[in-house]
Amino acid sequence: MSSFSLPTINDNPDGGWGPSFSNLPSQFKFKDIPYAPYSKSDKLGRFADWNDISGDNRQTNLGLSSGQGARNAPAGRGRRDGQAAFGSGTASAFAYFHAEDESSFSLVDTKATTARRGGASARGRGSARGGAGFFRGGAARGGRGGANSTRGGGAPRGGRRGWRDWEKSNRTREASVAISPEWSMLEEIEFHRLAKLRLDVDDPEDLESYGRLYAYEKSYDRITTKTEKPLQLVDRIKYNTTTSDDPVMQELASKDTATVYTTDVILSGLMCAPRSVYPWDIVIVREGNKLFFDKRDGGPFDTVTVNENAADPPQDPTPPNPNNPTEKTVPETPSMNSATSLSLEATYINQNFGFQTVTETPPPPAVEFEKPNPFYGPEETEPLASCGYRYRVFDLGITEDEDVKICVRTEVDAYSAGQANPRLGQGLVTIRALNEFDSRATGAGGAPDWRTKLDTQRGAVVATEMKNNSCKLAKWTVQSILAGAELMKIGYISRANPRDNTRHVILSTTSVRPTDFANQLNISLPNGWGIVRTVTDILMKQPEGKYVLVKDPNRPVIRLYAVPLTAFTAEDEEDEGGLDGDEPESA
Repeated sequence: MSSFSLPTINDNPDGGWGPSFSNLPSQFKFKDIPYAPYSKSDKLGRFADWNDISGDNRQTNLGLSSGQGARNAPAGRGRRDGQAAFGSGTASAFAYFHAEDESSFSLVDTKATTARRGGASARGRGSARGGAGFFRGGAARGGRGGANSTRGGGAPRGGRRGWRDWEKSNRTREASVAISPEWSMLEEIEFHRLAKLRLDVDDPEDLESYGRLYAYEKSYDRITTKTEKPLQLVDRIKYNTTTSDDPVMQELASKDTATVYTTDVILSGLMCAPRSVYPWDIVIVREGNKLFFDKRDGGPFDTVTVNENAADPPQDPTPPNPNNPTEKTVPETPSMNSATSLSLEATYINQNFGFQTVTETPPPPAVEFEKPNPFYGPEETEPLASCGYRYRVFDLGITEDEDVKICVRTEVDAYSAGQANPRLGQGLVTIRALNEFDSRATGAGGAPDWRTKLDTQRGAVVATEMKNNSCKLAKWTVQSILAGAELMKIGYISRANPRDNTRHVILSTTSVRPTDFANQLNISLPNGWGIVRTVTDILMKQPEGKYVLVKDPNRPVIRLYAVPLTAFTAEDEEDEGGLDGDEPESA
């Protein structure tokens, strides 16, 4: 019969539960065993799989367990929460290192292997071909290019995204105004901070109205790509005077009508600042408790941008580096599809389209506002364009005790015949134009060919324009809402020949209500008013003087600078020989 003996019981002298660690045998003390950090969420897998040396066991071959491999996986793949696992940054003590030198190792078969169809190499080659096809399909094939632009060229699945795509991030733009060392920066605000602002503003108060309006010619609403009309050069005068040079603004300021004085063009640019990509600047003068927001003559507010929000917007040629003697000293002549050339072309199109689409011969008759055009002098002989100026006051006060008002000069281009009285702000129309230059050129933004898609797939054309020209369309919509216009006419104008930027044709015209179009563009007017109120509060804390609000040319940031009172006066003196502040801008 076998004997039975009780095992040795080690009493814990410390009084705790269980045996004392000092009394344990050496094989239970984990001596000389390294510690590997772990997480409770790690799962145990195979320790070894001798039948499969690929897949997850590659981590085992490198000395990592499957749990550690999951912990060291990139965020978002191995873990759902996207955070690094506990102990993922610790070097593994179980890693295997080769004990022998393998520098003499070499392959026996050095022949190049032929990639099989459908294999990994074929897939990689297809991705590269797809990347190049982004420009072939997106440019030459028109309509399909818009859909393929994000699949072929935009997808980074194992091929390059586009031709010379690595150079696009290195392209830098120049600021709209040269920053002088004498200027002192007061504030720097990022766009993501501007997007969080909000201020609800009530309906405005109408002060005075000036100018003359003609009726919109409704026959342009029936134009199709098969019945296109040429864009004509109409000799008319339309003024784009800045705030400080406006005699009506000066009279209203003398009566203390408001705190801030500006125009709808400048105000819409500030309200839509988070959408802007190209640089711009606003000159602000504080006199007493009044602020005047001005634009510079020939500045960015005098022209219209093209495809500003496209993934690869049009670019101007890079100016030569004077410090590089090997580089050409003569600057490259900008092409017709450069950013500056397209901006001038779009401005020309917008002016002439607005002049052409109104009827000046009654019926219907022209509508005279309360007062005549304030910028048209008695010595002027050229005919005036159809334009009405409405001076309106918006209350930006947060509480009832605050007296923060902004006086805005708004513009309307025509009125809709058969509607109510335009003198009462009913049936007013603003006229704008989108232009197509060359769907195969760089900077087209994957736009389809309008002549083939505008009548059958107008939605695709509109969606592409809303993506590529988000800032421009938003500013047009805000201007129409500020002016109280009921309709906004948008013309689709293309070049008669893609290689000729002097002749254009009208392919179609559409009508939209500004408030409905603002919802489609996801425009938040309270956010725009919040931006205006924030900038106003910052400026009211500063002493009297001149300031410049500058949008950074390459970053989503605006900066406020304090500048001398003599700033920009040299430019004004140079412009006295040509166009000064009160001269008209005739097409």
